[in-house]
Amino acid sequence: MTANGAAPVVLAVDSGGSGLRVVLASEGRARTAALVSGQPVRTGPRGIDAGHLLEQLVPMARQLLDDAGSGPPRAVAIGATGFASMGDQMRAELPDALGRELGVRRVALAADAVTAYAGALGARAGAVVAGGTGLIAIGTDLKSWRRADGWGHLLGDCGGGAWIGRAGLEAALRAHDGRPGGSAQLLARAEERFGPVASLPGRLYPRTDRAAVLASFAPEVAACAEADPVAVEVLRTAARHMADSAAAVCPASGEPGVALTGGLFRMGAPLLVPLEAELAERVPHARRVAAEGDPLHGAVRIATELAEGVPVLPDNERMLHVHLAET
Repeated sequence: MTANGAAPVVLAVDSGGSGLRVVLASEGRARTAALVSGQPVRTGPRGIDAGHLLEQLVPMARQLLDDAGSGPPRAVAIGATGFASMGDQMRAELPDALGRELGVRRVALAADAVTAYAGALGARAGAVVAGGTGLIAIGTDLKSWRRADGWGHLLGDCGGGAWIGRAGLEAALRAHDGRPGGSAQLLARAEERFGPVASLPGRLYPRTDRAAVLASFAPEVAACAEADPVAVEVLRTAARHMADSAAAVCPASGEPGVALTGGLFRMGAPLLVPLEAELAERVPHARRVAAEGDPLHGAVRIATELAEGVPVLPDNERMLHVHLAET
């Protein structure tokens, strides 16, 4: 609480592939509807472009603060895709810039996997598997962070949407060629969606959004799983990859929680049934729990904890970087 007894107002930001989502919050809950920029933050030679992020964030934050009749936020938490590997410019420039522009003195910068974790589990030991176009697992014993995969669709993201879609299209092409492991059902769905598969490489490879195009075929794999053993095996293998990543980051002792978050899991039973079986085998000591919220909710939690003291989740330059301005 502040000196007058009011709950501190904080600013929470989720920066991802669809742009920025920004809310004001207090007492750990969003107090405004999220403003959405719709424009992803650029990346450049220095990684995530801090100036471009500020260019979008500051007007949105001022609008929210003015509409709420609020003074400067007590803390800001920003979760950003790519922060772990491309966040140097954010760490170097954003805390001071946010102090100048918004009068904030407490800033937390986090990888989107960390805000996904905080949204799903809060300040509890455990592991979170975040699945969408890509796939990453993150875990903590509340002393340090561990991450597995999240290496992108060319080098990893095993079990994610692009991985499932690519495996389904490979099975379609095998059927087209008459090679073992092909699926006539997946071939029919691929041609219905993309046209003749013989021309698919020429249309897919030059695209900059290849991962998203591949992931768009993942629901077709799930739709075939009821009657197609090839589709069933693709999803079973994806589940095995996800469980491998969860096991790599899950604390080995105690009763850690394991949660799933992200749009990939809306595929439902065809993926979730084999995944539950794989998790039970790979992390039998962990408790499966439902995710409590999304990455924006996680940013709210981190900002609220920072306003009231210091976040419970471990500080780490590349995963969760906390900046406290000198008074």
